Amino acid sequence: MNRDVRVAVFRPDDDRLADAVELLDSLGATPIPDPMLEVEPTGATPEAAEYVVLTSKTGVELLAEAGWNPGDATLCCIGAATADAARDAGWTVDRVPEEYTSAGLVEHLREEVGGATVEVARSDHGSDVLLDGLREAGATVSETVLYRLVRPEGAGQSTVMAAGGELDGVCFSSSLTVENFLDAAAERGLREEAIEGLNDAVVGAIGPPTRETAESLGIDVDVVPDAADFEELVCEVVERAAPAYHE
Repeated sequence: MNRDVRVAVFRPDDDRLADAVELLDSLGATPIPDPMLEVEPTGATPEAAEYVVLTSKTGVELLAEAGWNPGDATLCCIGAATADAARDAGWTVDRVPEEYTSAGLVEHLREEVGGATVEVARSDHGSDVLLDGLREAGATVSETVLYRLVRPEGAGQSTVMAAGGELDGVCFSSSLTVENFLDAAAERGLREEAIEGLNDAVVGAIGPPTRETAESLGIDVDVVPDAADFEELVCEVVERAAPAYHE
């Protein structure tokens, strides 16, 4: 058992955070839940287009609740969780890139979207890599912001633990969770101490863009799972942080 392994997770305070806590419990680790993201829906829905790109489970759920459906559009989803949520909504998913990133989807669609209209529906913190890449491939691209991601009031207790050397692992699930963590630390006057604490712990990033953000801000990243999957991220961080790993 890894009950002495304390791992912080920063998912929105809904079923995703509850699932993360349950997963850490099942692995015998001590969960440190600290939601760094809160979803503020905009109420917008995508315009009609030949291709519609959805980048998150949250976006799918908001559109399903609004009664939207892709119609005749070619529906593209980044990531297995997004695709599964779309199928659960009753939609046919036409394209899922092997690499669950914006760059992966651009590569997946590059040869077929020339001259086509593409609607990208996502959060207000989406990467320009997706829009620029599709435009370079010859598509006419529009973006719909489905929701805004903000830092919840009161978030950041984990930054105090990091600064005090009380965390064994952290799981960053997006670049924004990294940025919000450090902003919360700065508000407490602990930014540098928190970074030092993270660099003594096992830091996991869900994919290359999140790793790049963390490293650009002075955080050493130890774990990036092969697939951009949160469960894989947590499992690898717990395994790496467990005392047995270092014996």
